[in-house]
Amino acid sequence: MNYLKLNRFSHHLQVSFARPNVICRSLYKVYAPDKLKHRKNVKLVRLSDSSVLAMLIWQAEIGIESQRRFCKFFVGLSHSRFNRRARMLLPLIRCIRQGWNQEVKVGGEFLIIDSFPIPVCQPVRNYRVKIFRGIADIGYKATKKIYYYGFKVHAIVSDDGYLLDYAVTKASVHDAKETVELMINAHPINHYL
Repeated sequence: MNYLKLNRFSHHLQVSFARPNVICRSLYKVYAPDKLKHRKNVKLVRLSDSSVLAMLIWQAEIGIESQRRFCKFFVGLSHSRFNRRARMLLPLIRCIRQGWNQEVKVGGEFLIIDSFPIPVCQPVRNYRVKIFRGIADIGYKATKKIYYYGFKVHAIVSDDGYLLDYAVTKASVHDAKETVELMINAHPINHYL
């Protein structure tokens, strides 16, 4: 955090970053697999994995959606390298979430499964779009009665608002197909769906 470009606000930003950094350090020690901790040349990195994880949390906390814009706040932080390190930590984030799901006591007795669309383009371009070809496809948004091109997020949430699990699929995947996987990952014992 000594590499911030914003000198006028750097003290306040460092104070707000300190708490997520401490939390992520302890989470990394508990949940990170040995394969990730002891990978080749891990001693040579300037920014630890726990710091990258804390920076991702901090980025979401301060409301910056673009990693490119977020990396401009720091001197010497390469956008592409930060993006690669963040993608490398996705399995760790999944392990942390699954570990917390097993430890948390979900209040209430109901679990809610729902989905929402993530359109990639306007409906006019559905059949001409080239981005995410082969990964995304066309689905139907029943609330607006329109077809859209993109993805769909399926989520299982407790009735007190705790997100237990989620999955991102093609837009055409029906909710019933993802329900089984969400139930297996969330372990909804003694709850109604």
